[in-house]
Amino acid sequence: MRRQTPIHTLSDIAQSRQAGHLAAKVLHMLTPHVRAGVSTNDLDKICHDYIVNELGCIPANIGYHGFTKTVCASINHVVCHGIPSDRDILKDGDIVNIDVALIKDGWFGDTSRMYCVGEPRAQAKRLVRTAYEAMRAGIHAVRPGATLGDVGHAIESVARRERFTVVQEYCGHGIGMIYHDAPEVLNYGQPGQGLKLEPGMIFTIEPMLNAGKAATRELSDGWTVITNDKSLSAQWEHMVCVTETGFEVLTPWPEGTGDYPAL
Repeated sequence: MRRQTPIHTLSDIAQSRQAGHLAAKVLHMLTPHVRAGVSTNDLDKICHDYIVNELGCIPANIGYHGFTKTVCASINHVVCHGIPSDRDILKDGDIVNIDVALIKDGWFGDTSRMYCVGEPRAQAKRLVRTAYEAMRAGIHAVRPGATLGDVGHAIESVARRERFTVVQEYCGHGIGMIYHDAPEVLNYGQPGQGLKLEPGMIFTIEPMLNAGKAATRELSDGWTVITNDKSLSAQWEHMVCVTETGFEVLTPWPEGTGDYPAL
């Protein structure tokens, strides 16, 4: 990760936008496949084949620091970086985050969303929706002259309103021709503090909210992160560009936001 946050040109942003839109298409395509009885490895294979054969892109996660799969699949109390497996079979009532990244002409697209399997319990649905609203609040804080502290504060305020906690060890990041670039986009903060935003900055906003305490731990596989207290966790992720007047979401859902508030 570079120390200084890059300012991208209009041409750069067009390339990033294309990669982001393609990544969003992967998660849209996957939606009908996320159902009870399907393994996370099945979902991984579906995404891999679609990225390579249909989109003509490169799965960015394969080989990244030794990761072996196309997507991260994080079920229930898994916060992030869940490794797809034949042993992890989705069950009715589960919530699952699928995080996908691809490369198009050297540019990275990175996005994630939550899926509900069957009919989760009320708390799980409220957590999923609150995590989405926290992401949305963070996105709406993006504008020239605002700070990353404004973004983090907006995210944290939504979580606290619903009495959920914010994971602090993991955060959003700059992205472009580098997968994880400057800046780090924390999901908490103080208004007016941190990096001042400028047009041309591109980064992800990806809050992770827990139903219980914020503490997490990494499993022995070196990737999977779970909540310490085994409480549920939910995450959403969009790529965002700072524009002259506000923001542009570079990973918009092809089908629109449906029952979720528009971005």
